Amino acid sequence: MEINYQSNFKLNKTEKKFLRKQIKARHTLLRHEGIEAVSYATQSLVVANGGLGNGMSRKQLLPVLEKCGLVEALLMPPNKPYSFVRYKTTEESRNAYASLNGKEIVDDLGQKVILYLNFVERAQWKELGHQALPPGLTVVEEIISSEDEKMLLESINWTEDLDNQNFQKSLKHRRVKHFGYEFHYENNNVDKDKPLPEGIPAHIDTHSAFEDEIISLSLGSEVVMDFKHPDGITVQVMLPRRSLLVMTGESRYLWTHGITPRKFDTVQASEDYKSGIITSDIGDLTLRKRGIRTSFTFRKVRHMPCTCNYSLVCNSQRKETPPSFPESDKEASQLEQEYVHQVYEEIAGHFSSTRHTPWPHIVAFLKALPDGSIVADIGCGNGKYLGINKEFYMIGCDRSKNLVDICRERQFQAFVCDALAVPVRSGSCDACISIAVIHHFATAERRVAALREIVRLLRPGGKALIYVWAMEQEHNNQKSKYLRENRISQEKKEEIKCDKSTQGLLEQKSDIGSQNSASSVLSIDYIQEKESSSKTVTNSELPIHTNRTSFHSQDVLVPWHLKTKTGKNKPVEPFGSVGSCDPSPVFHRYYHVFRDGELEATCQTLSNVIILQSYYDQGNWCIILQKAWVCYGATWS
Repeated sequence: MEINYQSNFKLNKTEKKFLRKQIKARHTLLRHEGIEAVSYATQSLVVANGGLGNGMSRKQLLPVLEKCGLVEALLMPPNKPYSFVRYKTTEESRNAYASLNGKEIVDDLGQKVILYLNFVERAQWKELGHQALPPGLTVVEEIISSEDEKMLLESINWTEDLDNQNFQKSLKHRRVKHFGYEFHYENNNVDKDKPLPEGIPAHIDTHSAFEDEIISLSLGSEVVMDFKHPDGITVQVMLPRRSLLVMTGESRYLWTHGITPRKFDTVQASEDYKSGIITSDIGDLTLRKRGIRTSFTFRKVRHMPCTCNYSLVCNSQRKETPPSFPESDKEASQLEQEYVHQVYEEIAGHFSSTRHTPWPHIVAFLKALPDGSIVADIGCGNGKYLGINKEFYMIGCDRSKNLVDICRERQFQAFVCDALAVPVRSGSCDACISIAVIHHFATAERRVAALREIVRLLRPGGKALIYVWAMEQEHNNQKSKYLRENRISQEKKEEIKCDKSTQGLLEQKSDIGSQNSASSVLSIDYIQEKESSSKTVTNSELPIHTNRTSFHSQDVLVPWHLKTKTGKNKPVEPFGSVGSCDPSPVFHRYYHVFRDGELEATCQTLSNVIILQSYYDQGNWCIILQKAWVCYGATWS
């Protein structure tokens, strides 16, 4: 049976529309997944929109497929919006192709989806090799009885004392009560000089804050926890209801652990599976809806320096200390010098290799300018916008000499300068762009000064486009590209830090669900005091952000894992470099991520400026300004 995609002259309007969508699905699978459909019937079909990644469970899809014949295998790759089905005979697969193509069914989220089927020679999916639990990790099943579980759950009152200092209500995806010491989520630490007035102690992050053993009791519902090694390996572990998670040694000090916010977990379909690693056997994966999980987590406060075997990632044994939030303009300038300027000089080549595709909205702004315009790119980086429009004169400047050298190698006009003092005559530019620059200034005053300098360059009526990184990496229920890229293959390394911010209770920040989901997490944390002399812990240290995750602080250090052109590691170990723990040196760039409305409010403090447009673009807050005309006290645009 040949599938003729060209004979659509016999089809009605609805059938033609379906055929177009089917062909589009076929092309999308080929372009993004390398799955090539064939035009003749085979035993195997790829089912677009019928995957775990778009909320379709095995329990929901398999009965639909079985109505067309005997299903030998249903392969459902994790996080993918498609699946593969293999029938016993080609005739049965033909039946499915004819019967199910364009069929509307309801997925596990209660949403209607339309299936699009195409024949394939065979299902191709590269499975990961055998995985083991991280060393030092143990899951003990049925550690307590169902009666004890009920008693513990009933003993928690989440509604009373909401204003009490031991009730933490600022976390997006979970509610937390602290006992013993309050855990500060802005820097993943505790203040040992300020114990809470009741309870016993809990929480973890840095090596210096807590002792080795960490135990967590899961009640109410099972959940899948992600463990990530600094080299990018991810192991997903099922934590059953009434189980005890024990982390010691490497699993406590080196691996990050977290629970990704979602309504469904990808789990083993086998009924006899209870706990342990979620394997990559795509013939035995399905979705399971999350319930309300309450966890009791116990930790011991450490008062002596940590002497673990992971010195390169241990803040007690590291000679360098992380920077603190600047309290003066001088400190802010020093912070920018070490954690912005010097870093970009070191990473310029690698950074440039990752910055090659211009963003559409910025291109549209530039191309809309009149021919002959004089345009300045303040913080031009490798100059990827300097050659967008050949019909006007464009100059770039950047604080990094190495990035400016790359611009010159590309025959662009660029020079080295500070964005706070651009050596260009006032009012000489028809337009300016500043892309991903302002967020590198460490105080509000310096950010305003940088914006004021851009406005100074503009002639009256001139326009400026400003982009800054947004704290809100989810906007209108859509994740930014920055977050979506966290779902890359395990063979492609994630930039994950095994340092201060990620050695601790990552699940305390990213535990399950969302405010509008059916699932949620409740957490009780106990921090147990040990008898010893106390050491003051400062809470002003800048937290180190975990790449490809949501922001939890506005002022952060973001890791950059350096790779050289040869792919070999550069023998540099700045602060936070994980050395042998991570195959690439790690640098940290300072960022102030902007909240919704903050960029607009900052621009409103500028004089003689009109805000033409303010918008959100893939994880960035953006604004278009126009310098106003001023005449005898009157202002007009």
